[in-house]
Amino acid sequence: MIRLSSVEASSLVTISWSGFLGIVGASYITLNFLFAVAYLACGQQALVGADTAMFGGAFGRAFFFSIETFATIGYGQMAPNGVPANLVVTVEALVGLMYQALATGLLFARFTRPTAALLFSRNAVVGPYGTGEGLMFRLANRRRNEIIELEAQVLFSAMEADGRGGLVRRYTPLTLERNKVTFFPLSWTIVHPIDEASPLAGRTPEDLERAEAEILVLLSGVDEALEQTVHVRSSYRANEIIWHARFQSMFLQDDAKSRVAVDISRVHEIERVKSRIG
Repeated sequence: MIRLSSVEASSLVTISWSGFLGIVGASYITLNFLFAVAYLACGQQALVGADTAMFGGAFGRAFFFSIETFATIGYGQMAPNGVPANLVVTVEALVGLMYQALATGLLFARFTRPTAALLFSRNAVVGPYGTGEGLMFRLANRRRNEIIELEAQVLFSAMEADGRGGLVRRYTPLTLERNKVTFFPLSWTIVHPIDEASPLAGRTPEDLERAEAEILVLLSGVDEALEQTVHVRSSYRANEIIWHARFQSMFLQDDAKSRVAVDISRVHEIERVKSRIG
């Protein structure tokens, strides 16, 4: 019997298409292989009809008969003979129905699962913001559909002393310049002002490396086309944060009558600047 835990089922919905098709295909071949062995175990006369030479031997005939039974095709060239073979056919017909129902359900879930195609900048930057500095990263929408009520939550994660001589990983929410936008059709630069209350205040790149720091990002919004909530997550490790830099403009320089547009291929482009601190 085919049995999947909730974790395994969710993994089959979220893995890549190549991985999903590979698992489905491998499971299909494996099940037919096992049933072919079962038919052979029923004896030489378990299958009658087409000669074994047409299929490269007894196993080939049993394997292709299993495929016909599994998929309820039944071309009429082969048939089970005797009680043991018919019992195997009975079991395989049931397993085949369950397998096809499961595979169809997973395929439907993959097609209908709401996803957001957001492109995050390769690096976060620490650069000028207002009268001080800020931590910034950028994202762009790779699809034509808009995401509405897009909200960002950003956490600072680092190893810190636990007061008993050991280390523990702590998570601190970062205050954002703006944590929510009503419409997100093009791009958004998310900014955390580094002020006195910021966990990044007074820290250097070396400090973040030693603390194994990481910026964790969770975005949630509503896909306007599907009217369903979508979630996207990303993160930036200490070595992925570039200090004393800022993002270059992504907006295309067209005439005033043209629509506003961005070049998402420039989402990663930055330039170095002088620090305002120190």
